[in-house]
This record gives sequence, C-alpha cells and structure tokens, in this order.
Amino acid sequence: MSNKPSLISKGRYELKFRGTECKNCGHPLDVSDKYCPNCSQANSTKKLVLRDFWDEFFSSLINYDSKLLKTLYAMLLKPGIITKDYVNGKRITYTNPFRFLLSLAFLYFLMVTYNNSFSNWDKAAENYNSNIMNPSPVSFDLGTGKLTADSTEMRKQTEKALQRMDSLGMSDVPATAQLQYLDSIGVFSERLAQNQANKDSMMLANPRAYFDSIKNKSGVGGLAQKMEFFSKVIRHDTLNNFEEARDRYGVEEKFSSRLAFNSTASLLRVIREPGSFVNSTISRLPFVIFFFLPLFTLFISMVYIRKKYTYTDHLIFSFHNQSLLFILLILSLIIDTIFKTASAGIFLLIFGFYLYKAMRRFYGQGRIKTIIKYVFLNTIFAFLALFVLLGLLTGSVFTY
Repeated sequence: MSNKPSLISKGRYELKFRGTECKNCGHPLDVSDKYCPNCSQANSTKKLVLRDFWDEFFSSLINYDSKLLKTLYAMLLKPGIITKDYVNGKRITYTNPFRFLLSLAFLYFLMVTYNNSFSNWDKAAENYNSNIMNPSPVSFDLGTGKLTADSTEMRKQTEKALQRMDSLGMSDVPATAQLQYLDSIGVFSERLAQNQANKDSMMLANPRAYFDSIKNKSGVGGLAQKMEFFSKVIRHDTLNNFEEARDRYGVEEKFSSRLAFNSTASLLRVIREPGSFVNSTISRLPFVIFFFLPLFTLFISMVYIRKKYTYTDHLIFSFHNQSLLFILLILSLIIDTIFKTASAGIFLLIFGFYLYKAMRRFYGQGRIKTIIKYVFLNTIFAFLALFVLLGLLTGSVFTY
C-alpha cells in the first residue's frame, strides 16, 4: 500500500509528519510511504483535529461514489464481466458484492414498505373482526321451512340456497331434511353453532377446570385444543403474556403450553394487524436472502462442477445477479410511483435476458448448454424461493 510517487501531500500526510516506523505494527517505513505496506495504517504522527475527520469523510465518500458508478456501469452493461473481473483479482475498482447487495436489499424493501399503505390493512381487519365477532342472528322455523335473518347478506345467501333446493325438487322435502341440506352446503348450521357455543361457555365458566381436562393431552391434537382454549381466554380476558395465563388459570410451566399460548397470541395479532405483520416480515427479507443465496449457490456449483471456479466464485456471481435484480426492481418501483403504472413484469423480463447473458459470458459455454442449465437453475430457484418464503411466513406468524 505504499505511495512512492506522491511525496508531496497535504494535511496529516505532509512529509514533516511522516515516520520511519508504523505506529500500529512496527513495520519499518520510508518517508515516501503514505501507508504501511504491512497493515495499511496511515503513516502520520500528526495529532488529529476535527478537520482531519471531515476531510477523510469526504475523501471516502467520493471514493465510494467512484466505485459505485463503475460497479453500476459494469453491472448494467456488461453481464457476467464484472464477476469475471472480480474473481480474477480486479477488485479495487468495484464495490464489495456482499455489502452492495445488502445495501440494495435494505433500500428496496424500505421503499416497498413505505410505498404501500399496509396500515390500511389494519383498519380493514379491525372492521372485519368487529363484524365477525358480532354476527347477525339467524332463525329457522322447522314447521314452515322459512329462514329469517337480520343480515342482508345472510338473507341473500339463504335465498340462493332455497332457490337451489327448489331447482333440485326439494320444496316438498320435510323441513328437517332441508336443514340437513343447508348444513351440508355451509349456509346454516344451528347444531354446530350450538355445540361451539356450549364449548365456549364451558371454557369461560370455569377456565381452570377446562384446562385441567386438556393439559395432559399431547401431539398435534393436544396442541390444537390448548391453542383453542388460549384463543378464547386471550380475547375474553385480554391476556398479555403467558405468566398471566399461568397465574389466572393455573397453567403449568410446560413447553407445549407456552408454545400453544405464544403461537395463539401471535396468530391473533396477525389477524388484528395484518399490515403491521407484512411490514415486520418484509424487514426480515434482506437477512433471509443472505441465507437463501448460499444454499442456491450449491446447485450452481454442482451444475458447473467441471468449471475451475470455487464455491465463493459462484457465490459472487449469485450476489452480482441478485444485485442487478434489486436495481431493476427499484427502477420499476420508482416508475410505478411516478406514472401510476405496473412495470415490474417488463423489468423481470429484462432480468431474465440479463441472467442468460451473464451465464454465457461468465461460464463461457454454448447457447444450448446455457439454456438447459438456465431453465434448470431457475426451476430450482423458484422451488427454493417458495419453500423459504413459506418458512418465513410460517415462522413470522408464530413469532410475531
């Protein structure tokens, strides 16, 4: 890291401040060395002042901007070449691919979060939940076979069901059979509703006794029953944490009970605040990408196993391409915001062509082989992305 030609420097790098030994590692230095060739420590004995910090800040900023412009130029106009240059040792010209991708991922998901009105989802969910928590009463006269309902929507549904019964020739069928038919198509089910009401009454009448009856049940069925119990008492008694449930209802300190309570509380929060849940999930995506791409890179390394590239080389290729995808998505988001349009599909098509060109130039194979591997890797990518996304959503639901 020596800088022999530039003997004249300003500020803390003036010759009068140069030393003959590195202050950091003790390596011998020449007066012409601006930096230590061993550890890159600045060769300066000058006491730091605020201006030194100010000058170095702008120097680093300009240097980063220069790298950024060169990286963007090579990435946009030379698919695959930037990766080839980087793995072959030409690295000082470009920004670090790992840091660059992380910055783009945060920027994109930040723009997505603030560009979409997820808060409106919370308001819609609040209205919906208030409606389903206060359903309109419905009655069915077994003698006349007539349905009555205070809800206009329910009346429409039941009228359609009765019309269907008439079209099937069921107008002369006994009322009990008509009720069973309505039960079977899900329009009206007095018996199931009554059973659920009885169960809810038992839970709330004596929660301790009810939980004692299910606390020793195990497996998926036992977990589901505990979650059903916690769902009812959380909404009825406004429980904030597992400790309150333990104190009020004598819930034992077991892993299954705590899991059931935490999972239920998270699910209820997701139902109440879907917009906030989406924001929370999006904020985790940049970190998920850094776990997903190394996994996907394993398949790239297997497909190109005969090429003399290391796993890290393949990973850099993945990071560069993913960075380009985020750049295109950011451009699409800006255009959509300004012109009120939907351009994501066009930019994804551009990325698809770009990825093909990058694979050809970096790995140097013919069209047929590249197309076959292109289709295979994109199929693997789609399946892995779906699996990871489902895992993220599931984990987010139960930990929100």
